[in-house]
Amino acid sequence: MALPAQLKGIQHYLRTAQEHEKRDPVVAYYCRLYAMQTGMKLDSKTPECRKFLVKLMDQLETMKKELSDNDSITQEVVGNAHIENYALKLFLYADNEDRSGRFHKNMIKSFYSASLLLDVVSVFGELSEENVQHRKYARWKATYIHNCLKNGETPQAGPIGMDQDEEADEFGAEGFSGQGLSHGGSFRDHQDNQDQSLGPGPAPGIGFSPGPGPSAPTTNFNNIHIPPGAHAPANTPAELPPPTGGVHLSPDDFTKAQKYCKYAGSALQYEDVGTAIQNLQKALQLLTTGKE
Repeated sequence: MALPAQLKGIQHYLRTAQEHEKRDPVVAYYCRLYAMQTGMKLDSKTPECRKFLVKLMDQLETMKKELSDNDSITQEVVGNAHIENYALKLFLYADNEDRSGRFHKNMIKSFYSASLLLDVVSVFGELSEENVQHRKYARWKATYIHNCLKNGETPQAGPIGMDQDEEADEFGAEGFSGQGLSHGGSFRDHQDNQDQSLGPGPAPGIGFSPGPGPSAPTTNFNNIHIPPGAHAPANTPAELPPPTGGVHLSPDDFTKAQKYCKYAGSALQYEDVGTAIQNLQKALQLLTTGKE
């Protein structure tokens, strides 16, 4: 069924879902869930829109039954970790290519897909400030590099000042299709390159540093750091203090510790030992000291 014009804004999420149908059904499910929720806000009254959204709901219901034994579908905190880790892995692959001065269509696609998946993370609740910044940076970087290559210019590698006026997604409904970017290419076709660049974990201190950029107003991404579950250097055990019997843990502390453990479990699905270790250490730190 064709996507009604009024729902054009969910096109990329549905396309991302289709790309991951077999590769990662969990990603496909949550992309469709986000598309459905967004579509309901865009137009749920026009007959063709209502018909399309009802069909999408049926598809989601079918997927939910098929994936009923998958913790990422049945447990929200696991699903949250799964999508966030996947988005940040894409982000880190593109960021590594960018910092190395390797500008190509697939790294642009990875930046843009990461920004879309960080949108999808919002189905679990309000995005963290870190993820808001990553989403903004990834979408802007995709636009900036895309436009540079289209105009025959050499992009500036790595973190640079971001012109506020350039933050908007300039790709519109057409996305990258007009520039020869076939959706579904980057993450799958460059999986080996990505795994090599990520593992056993990106270098510590990957947080963005300020750099020269366009004239004011600008936003320098010098305070961004990768949220839990994104990366960690392997084999770097933290110095944890011994447990103390008098530690008082709040319900929120237990929730955070559980989330770190879920992040670790999700990281192990990607055989990312460094990330798993880091998150388990964070959980242990919180449980033994009451502090993060």
